[in-house]
Amino acid sequence: MIELIPDSYVDRLDLEAVFGRRAPLEVDLGCGDGSFLCALARARPEHDFLGIERLLGRVHSSAHKARDLANVRVLRLETFYTIRYLLPENSVSAFYLLFPDPWPKRRHQRRRVVNPDFLDAIARALAPGGTLRVVTDQLDYFRQIQALAGSSNELRATAANDEEQFPASAFERKFLSAGVEVYRLTLRKVSPVR
Repeated sequence: MIELIPDSYVDRLDLEAVFGRRAPLEVDLGCGDGSFLCALARARPEHDFLGIERLLGRVHSSAHKARDLANVRVLRLETFYTIRYLLPENSVSAFYLLFPDPWPKRRHQRRRVVNPDFLDAIARALAPGGTLRVVTDQLDYFRQIQALAGSSNELRATAANDEEQFPASAFERKFLSAGVEVYRLTLRKVSPVR
């Protein structure tokens, strides 16, 4: 079953039971229609992939695209809740946050998903050396994320030449074809400074 419906929404996921094997886990936060998620899963069959999406139509679209992929599950739930309460500590090798809702109006910016609590939850769920890859078309949001990451003891920005090549998401293709600049940031979990 591609669409994941947990036995409990208050206990950590048993990832080995969910996927039927033990493999590195990569998580697409807000997986949209599942195009990026499925492209990654096809390219890396030795990894497991979890797409998190709160909109039912997008969950169904993602699950439909992943119907022939044994290494994909899609969960309909809020991103932060899933990271904070359902993903086991040190269980994720990579998170992808592609074009999160920018909430561009100043009075709405408190709704942005990336905040100190979000980054703390990401750091807890990431395995040592694991990464959070963020892509946005909003320069002010990008700078805000950089500043928040700069104050983290557990996450560090990687050098630009450390960037792996990934498939383009639907949003990325749309923005690039329109000539919109896209900003990328990869954060790696490091041992906290004591």
